[in-house]
Amino acid sequence: MNSESKDLDLRKGDVERPHFEAVTTLSDSQAIRSVDFHPNGKLYAVGSNSKTFRICQYPQLSKLRHGQQTTVYPPSVLCKRTKHHRGSIYCTCWSRDGELIATGSNDKTIKYMRFNNDTNQLVGHEMELNMHDGTVRDMCFLDDASTKSRLLASGGAGDCKIYITDCGSGTPFQAYSGHTGHILSLYSWNNAMFVSGSQDQTIRFWDLRVNVSVNTLDSERKDGGMDNSAVTAVCVDPTGRLLISGHADSSCVLYDIRGNRPIQRFYPHSAEISYDNSIRLTDLQGDLAHELSSVVVAEHKDKAITIRWHPTEFSFISTSADKTATLWALPPS
Repeated sequence: MNSESKDLDLRKGDVERPHFEAVTTLSDSQAIRSVDFHPNGKLYAVGSNSKTFRICQYPQLSKLRHGQQTTVYPPSVLCKRTKHHRGSIYCTCWSRDGELIATGSNDKTIKYMRFNNDTNQLVGHEMELNMHDGTVRDMCFLDDASTKSRLLASGGAGDCKIYITDCGSGTPFQAYSGHTGHILSLYSWNNAMFVSGSQDQTIRFWDLRVNVSVNTLDSERKDGGMDNSAVTAVCVDPTGRLLISGHADSSCVLYDIRGNRPIQRFYPHSAEISYDNSIRLTDLQGDLAHELSSVVVAEHKDKAITIRWHPTEFSFISTSADKTATLWALPPS
């Protein structure tokens, strides 16, 4: 799922398998863990186990046609920082206005920098946050409407807390407790709400306006919600109605947030989500209680780690343990 609806019908008999083409591939000396698109879609940032941080140009897709591209070129790199962290870069996140970009690492720090949307360059000094006592696994930006400040939620290993930082002052001012295992995924879909997935096999919903977890999904529910498996990925659709979670047992769970009920569990992968090297696209149109159709749209030579949809185009980037970050696109018909 993504910030924009992608109306691509995968139902049997309607279309053949969507044929995404590899457009650009960024290669590194080590596994690439993280990627995020700039909100305007013209750039994307990549973080690697090699401690290298890059900002790349999104390519022109107008000349891409089915079956015509034989050579996959590296992207145009606008900015490159080696040894950006003292450890591997586990997560990368751009603010909603594109004016801040943050990275988290297994060196237990977060760094965030200002970005000039006109010049496409990093500006000023980076800020470093040191409140985590374990690997920073994921982050998401939120905006505080009352103070007009940008907030950053971050979580990971160590004390298993989620920290909220005011990026204007560089001050962590709130620490949410509740998870008992490493926090593996965070996702926000409006200015006040975000969701977290954890190794403790639970999903928690948080609301900045009340400063507490407002709902928890776990394996103790009797309605088939969660299972005894770590929650490795969480995502909410733009309406705030549907949650999708990915699990270490290779399952995905589709959940109705407003109805507070699971819709179904399905198994598009043969290993922990994307660890079978494949990237699958699942149709979420129609009756969501019926069997969902999934098709393989891309594959890596090793585990796929992070996948991000482009904000508006039928394209996505995937990073992998095969030491690449590949941009895939659906050629114009």
